[in-house]
Amino acid sequence: MLSDIVRVPTVQHALLISRDGLSMGRSASVTQDDADRISAVCAGLQSLGHEAAAQLVGTGSTTRQVMVEFDGGFLFLVAAGPGAALAVSTSDQVDAGLVAREMQQLVARVGEHLTSPPRKETTTP
Repeated sequence: MLSDIVRVPTVQHALLISRDGLSMGRSASVTQDDADRISAVCAGLQSLGHEAAAQLVGTGSTTRQVMVEFDGGFLFLVAAGPGAALAVSTSDQVDAGLVAREMQQLVARVGEHLTSPPRKETTTP
């Protein structure tokens, strides 16, 4: 599933993350340790995007995408169902519109598999 997005020119890595920062899937180019660290960072970025939208537009606003530009590339985060997101890193030569479109198509195609339901509290006897 993630191999589709990694085939897009200039895409380097792809991750599926949960809202609470857990790695749910990764492209072959990402080690498990890196996936765990990047997932935590992405969850923080998602949270900041959500809070920025709430402060600027109101609490009913939904964050659809977060993009970070850095020396050498970009990081795109797209909501992928309740409690999940798709993260893609690219080089700085990216066609941002193409990557965004491919990410949305991937989410639309397999979105129901990209959800991470909220954790349920358990009581101990």
